[in-house]
Amino acid sequence: MPSAKTEDDIQSLTFVPNRQHKRIKKKKMAIKLVIVLALCAVVNAGVVVPAAAPVAVAPATVAVEEYDPHPQYKYGYDVQDNLSGDSKGHVEERDGDVVRGEYSLIDSDGFRRVVTYTADPINGFNAVVRREPLVAPVVAAPAPVVRAAPVVAAPVAAAPVVRAAPLTVAAPAAPAFAYSRF
Repeated sequence: MPSAKTEDDIQSLTFVPNRQHKRIKKKKMAIKLVIVLALCAVVNAGVVVPAAAPVAVAPATVAVEEYDPHPQYKYGYDVQDNLSGDSKGHVEERDGDVVRGEYSLIDSDGFRRVVTYTADPINGFNAVVRREPLVAPVVAAPAPVVRAAPVVAAPVAAAPVVRAAPLTVAAPAAPAFAYSRF
């Protein structure tokens, strides 16, 4: 039966010399102090913003543009690309507040769409759309169908059965050099 522990045994297990106890207490306090000071430094730390260089400010110059009370222009383009099949064009002219123009393009169904338009302050924008068929391509008459002659199977002669020659295996060659220990 195990013996009961006495009070001296318990004290001897938990006994720490007085000097060592004070050192541990001082280290714990020092760590706590460092942590508190680090937290204070983090809280009080501000964002470091680089100083901006001084900028010289000059007043902006305002350019006065002439207003044309009667604007006029004419332009146009035409694209005829035989390689890609792209065909389109546009012509427009303006005289004051009246704009007249026309554009055309080839639709995917083979018709040319031509849009003629005018725009003025009284009637607004008006467009007239026309669909014009393109010149139909001349289709060549189909070539006559010629039937091929019937295929006749040629007689096949059976080839004679030939046996293969027996396989001969060469004997291993003697080594040219020999190494040995003496």
